[in-house]
Amino acid sequence: MATPENDTLPTENNALANVGTQVNMETPPTRRRKKKSIVWEHFYIETVSAGCRRACCKICKQSFAYSNGSKVAGTSHLKRHIAKGTCPVALRNQEGNQLTPYSAPTKMGGTDAPKRRYRTASSAYSGFDPDRCRQEIYRMIIMHDYPLHMVEHPGFVSFVQNLQPRFDMVSFNAVQGDCVSTYLKEKQRLQKAIEAIPGRICLSLDLWTSNQTLGYVFLTGYFVDQDWKLHKKLLNVVMEPYPNSDSAIGHAVAACLSDWSMEGRLFSLTINETLSEAGVDNLRALLPIKNPLILNGQLLVGNCLARTLSSIAEEALMAAKETVGKIRDSVKYVTTSESHEEKFLDLKQQLQVPSTKSPSLDSLARWNSTYEMLVAASELKEVFSCLDTSDPDYKEAPSMEVWKQVETLITYLKLLFDTATILMTPVVQTTNMFFHEAWKIQLELSRAVASEDPFVSSLTKIMQEKFDKYWRNCCLVLAIAVIMDPRFKMKLVEFSFSKIYGDDAITYVKIIDEGIHELFLEYVALPLPPIPTFMEEENGVKPEDAHGGAFLSNDDLGLTDFDMYIMETTSQQSRSELDQYLEESLLPRVHEFDVLGWWKLNKKKYPTLSKMARDILTIPVCTLGADSVFDTDRKEMDNYRCSLRPETLEALICAKDWLKCEPFETSKALVKMEIPI
Repeated sequence: MATPENDTLPTENNALANVGTQVNMETPPTRRRKKKSIVWEHFYIETVSAGCRRACCKICKQSFAYSNGSKVAGTSHLKRHIAKGTCPVALRNQEGNQLTPYSAPTKMGGTDAPKRRYRTASSAYSGFDPDRCRQEIYRMIIMHDYPLHMVEHPGFVSFVQNLQPRFDMVSFNAVQGDCVSTYLKEKQRLQKAIEAIPGRICLSLDLWTSNQTLGYVFLTGYFVDQDWKLHKKLLNVVMEPYPNSDSAIGHAVAACLSDWSMEGRLFSLTINETLSEAGVDNLRALLPIKNPLILNGQLLVGNCLARTLSSIAEEALMAAKETVGKIRDSVKYVTTSESHEEKFLDLKQQLQVPSTKSPSLDSLARWNSTYEMLVAASELKEVFSCLDTSDPDYKEAPSMEVWKQVETLITYLKLLFDTATILMTPVVQTTNMFFHEAWKIQLELSRAVASEDPFVSSLTKIMQEKFDKYWRNCCLVLAIAVIMDPRFKMKLVEFSFSKIYGDDAITYVKIIDEGIHELFLEYVALPLPPIPTFMEEENGVKPEDAHGGAFLSNDDLGLTDFDMYIMETTSQQSRSELDQYLEESLLPRVHEFDVLGWWKLNKKKYPTLSKMARDILTIPVCTLGADSVFDTDRKEMDNYRCSLRPETLEALICAKDWLKCEPFETSKALVKMEIPI
């Protein structure tokens, strides 16, 4: 071990041993250079026997090895005794002054900068805090989906007791109460934020299954705050005893609206399940009582884009299952044997194949893994084709026709893969981002169906039929959203429709144009939003005081005709507000463009249109999390969670979502962007 810094062994050790003195006390030798290590401010040297000396703590008198003959133990373990708080006396002192023992004063009255990792003068020592430890336990359980019963598992209890004997382990009931309390506290904070949002709220619904035939509906809210920032928050996890019934989704939505006091504020629903006509009718019939239907409900129910893409990919892979199976068998042959893989890599090097990919076996649970397996195999097809020359046991080489079909399959799966990859971004994206992706898929599949190649035609026909259903259902929403992007407006709709529909494009463009104008007129007729109750209370203003006095009826003032005049003239002026926006030139297409930030800066210029844009751009196109975008099966609730009470389950899952997100705060920073005049 290293010798102490600037320490030297005294020359009189042997002389003291010969005298045969009993154990005596002495201070560190000073005959040579004085010891400079800061550890000697807390220890002194004790000679135990001939050639054996020990370092004793001045505080607790505990002794440690220092030197034995020519071997010197160094000072690191002595520093740990003080700096790490293992000295009981030092620990009590540190809890009082919150300074480490190595915060030695300098000549200037300050503290030395730490030279080694045990000199922690720059960070205050934190003593044992049982409340903080308890908080960390329940936060750990929430954030990592650990079972609540883990606090009673013998192994975990033993681990904690050895880590900190003074901590009293909490019980199952106590930690459950802590988790629920955290959920309620965070929910109250989120409730206050939702009450303050100026616009409407959109919901996405993700239905999970379980082995108990119970369903769990995850309802996530999307909304824009007062600072025009888009937020995504999990609101409820509703257990549905009969998830396949026509009323299950409607019941979950009604429960969410009631729980969060959002009646009349719902704008749209995005669902990852295909509802029956009865289910849709049930949902539409439920909402008009409490929520006005925009555009007669055309924007109310939308399909999940990620689920649609996964369904189409599954259909395509199933249609080409023989081709995919041959590639999978070849990849399996290479990857399941080290000797086979070595021969494959050697042959790849001999053939100088430029691909950096390696063969990898796919997972049937995620379709992107099959796509990536096909891509890698396609780039390495030369190696697979020649593998039988160096490995006589390999007899399953795909034919050239199979490789041609693989290329076709990759081409059309790539359309889906690229779009799905965009959905995986951790940032919540506005709706305008997806029109371009959707119309490209619709166009390419429509063209491919007319191909003279029978394999291409049959493969893409299945894909096109499924995607066409999504396109017809969501085209209006996606088109209006991209019109709200000042870089594209109606021009991109006209261009894309001309590619998709040819001579019939003008008919479909007219449908979109009429739809956006009708939607705008509905926003003109909407009443002013009420002032949130908590804002009135905080400002000490009563509703009637906010308007300068008590409300007067139109009959009292005789201004009914005047009101009609205002509505008519305002309608005409507001309609021109939309037309003015559409007639203005497009903004330059920059990659990093904050569309909500642009509307924030232009809300005074377009007061009504900006409200409509805020709601339209909030509509989610995907109900799944980033880790589930490529899943081929629905999520399934595990047995442990199913065993919990529904209220506890909801508290744990929602609290995790709220805690992992940054706190809800409204930023005061403006988006810097040039506004065309």
